[in-house]
Amino acid sequence: MSHERRGLEFWILTVFFVLFVLFLYGPLSAILILSFQGPSGGLTFPLNGVSLHWFYDLTQQQAVGDFGGSFRRSLMLGIGVMLVTVVVSLLAGLAFRRKFLGATPLFYLAVASLVVPSIIVSLGIGVMFQQIGIPPAWYSSAFGAHLTWTLPFGVLIMFAVFNRFSPSYEEAARDLGATSWQTFLHVLLPMIAPSLVGVGLFGFTLSYDEFARSLMTSGTYNTLPLEIYGMTTNVTTPVLYALGTVTTAFSFLVIAATLGIILWLGRKRAQG
Repeated sequence: MSHERRGLEFWILTVFFVLFVLFLYGPLSAILILSFQGPSGGLTFPLNGVSLHWFYDLTQQQAVGDFGGSFRRSLMLGIGVMLVTVVVSLLAGLAFRRKFLGATPLFYLAVASLVVPSIIVSLGIGVMFQQIGIPPAWYSSAFGAHLTWTLPFGVLIMFAVFNRFSPSYEEAARDLGATSWQTFLHVLLPMIAPSLVGVGLFGFTLSYDEFARSLMTSGTYNTLPLEIYGMTTNVTTPVLYALGTVTTAFSFLVIAATLGIILWLGRKRAQG
């Protein structure tokens, strides 16, 4: 039996992949391990015992930081941004299926914020709200700042989806007497539902962990990324690592739930 010899390209890609995994999961692993420090443990290795003390400490009143409040604010902000991103991206994808005057400039205008530094967007929105006499807040100015980040991604995803979508399905439905709304609800929407779930995941995760566009726009009350950043200069116990572990676990839970929904929609469509 002959063995195929691996080329140089294979080993270069292997080394690159290993380094990628180490840089991605190495810090997460260190935070996960250190979050289980004993009650007298510190912020560095080695572990001084193993316990759930710092996870319990998260539920207690902290001298510095508002974990619960910042988490609720980020969660509500992420859900709101997700819903608006899904609806607007869907409408934009439907609109751009037909050519209209100014479509190209409008497209580039919609995705322009992707190339603008996030901190500049945050600063500009924060200053604008102050100039018009409205105090920046996580539910107003930060909400708009996050949409400048999530909407371009959602619009680009829906453009890609509709570019591959054959209009023959809709034409067949109309030939059978379906109205425009019936065609949308019973033909188009079920077929693009997994993509809409993906857009929602993008919208939520990009908003939930956004730091730069929240920095100048969140106002008096911090979102979770800002709260964690503030804690890095004030908190000197592994409770910070416990918070990182909890928020990371929540992020993976959201991803797993989204993948579960996509698989369920795919099976339902296959059975239908």
